[in-house]
Amino acid sequence: MKLSLVLIVYRSDSFTALEASKFCEEALKAKNIKSNRIESDFHKDEIKKYLSNSESLPDIGIVLGGDGTFLKCANVLADFNIPLLSINIGGNLGFLTQEKDFLFDQSFIEILENDEYIIDFRNRLNCNVCISEMSPEKKIIKRYNALNDFYFKSVEEDISPTNQIQIEIDNEKVNEYKGDGLIISTSTGSTAYSMAAGGPIVHPSLDAMIINPICPMSLASRPIVIPNNSKVIIKPVKKSKGEIKLWKDGSKCMTIKETYYCEIKKGESPCKIIKFKKSTSYYNTLIKKLDWKGDLSLKNPNN
Repeated sequence: MKLSLVLIVYRSDSFTALEASKFCEEALKAKNIKSNRIESDFHKDEIKKYLSNSESLPDIGIVLGGDGTFLKCANVLADFNIPLLSINIGGNLGFLTQEKDFLFDQSFIEILENDEYIIDFRNRLNCNVCISEMSPEKKIIKRYNALNDFYFKSVEEDISPTNQIQIEIDNEKVNEYKGDGLIISTSTGSTAYSMAAGGPIVHPSLDAMIINPICPMSLASRPIVIPNNSKVIIKPVKKSKGEIKLWKDGSKCMTIKETYYCEIKKGESPCKIIKFKKSTSYYNTLIKKLDWKGDLSLKNPNN
């Protein structure tokens, strides 16, 4: 890959990430590669403004932070078809980030220029929030994209607020979930909130969608894995008390009122993630993050 312009996004509340962004800028400058640095203050939409007003788009975006910072950048940069290289700065090993050693020994530049990487295409989810009307033409009031997941939880913050959510898959009513909420996840997001809620780990190369109830009141409510070309409709049950709020990738979106419904399906454009061939494998990341045993022969060389 020939690099002429690089966008560097760093976690806004991290001094470590700020210093790392300056180091990255200087390393690129030494190789006569132009770069622009932007902090991850997403309330101001600085990244989208920069990309929309730029005469030429960056060849890649380098994200310095953890998985959370990466997720907040991913959808904006994916909309502009820009590959993302995420380097973990100041946190634990992430599922979406590369090790920080590649940055500080400056080997990331040679790896990119020598094409010693793959581009991992990760499917996203699209959610259209619509108004329930008798008209055959649906009225979309808001659109969202998510790399990890969409989930629905009660708006109220009373003690143990519950909600009741109806779900349809490919125009067939499947279930009504009563409990703390519901998660609709990509394979990439299977190791995020869905896993914490007891959902299955799904390899990111699999084209799947995971539907996972959050603390359901019925033991019959189980996680289900479906093809990612499915169309999922989420509706609040009218007899349910209170309203539910839609979240995406850990950020609040909007309240889903009684007259609304959400249509969730595979996104139109994937997120392009740069993965170094020398980086930690997906399974090794699972071993480290989840404290699995891994290769026992390495721990017991005498056996």
